[in-house]
Amino acid sequence: MPNGDAVRKLKVINHMSLDGVIQSSPEDGFPYADWGAPYRSPEGRDFMLEAYGERYDALIGRRTYDMWSTFWPGMPAGDPFGDRLRAATKFVVTHRPESLEWGPFEAVGPDLAEGVRRVKESAGPDLVCCGSSTLTSELIRHGLVDELVLPINPVLVGTGKRLFAEGTPGRAFELASTTALPSGIVVCAYALGAPLQPV
Repeated sequence: MPNGDAVRKLKVINHMSLDGVIQSSPEDGFPYADWGAPYRSPEGRDFMLEAYGERYDALIGRRTYDMWSTFWPGMPAGDPFGDRLRAATKFVVTHRPESLEWGPFEAVGPDLAEGVRRVKESAGPDLVCCGSSTLTSELIRHGLVDELVLPINPVLVGTGKRLFAEGTPGRAFELASTTALPSGIVVCAYALGAPLQPV
């Protein structure tokens, strides 16, 4: 729901394997395609639709934007994920804003932290970010994430891009909820906690 004058909340949602892999498309030599498919279920679909919300805007990296723009615009009307994403403003982290075409869209700007703070302080629905380990790590680094939702799939992938990029500063998280789905996925929701203090 839109927040009016309140600050928008930013929720990061990423499906991951037991070993933290979020990559599921076969680029850059990744050997597996759509490893999460066996664990999808009607219950999981309904749960994720609720997690995203009836109305939201998307915060995404340029690579995710380019991948999504080749798929989601072609989905038929009536698909709830497609309909909501098409209606969402896509706030894109990119160095090439002039080449954005799939809208509605807005470039975040050259300073990620400043740009995301500006978006969060603007009027509109809450924000959802998914798909980018680099972007997720930077958002956490700057304390911009309000909630982290992780559907953890019961599979060991062994290779590929992981949820948190190497070098992400240490953080504590506070468990908000856990939900076990019939397919074996466990969804854990966390609130961002304090930075870890080095010894």
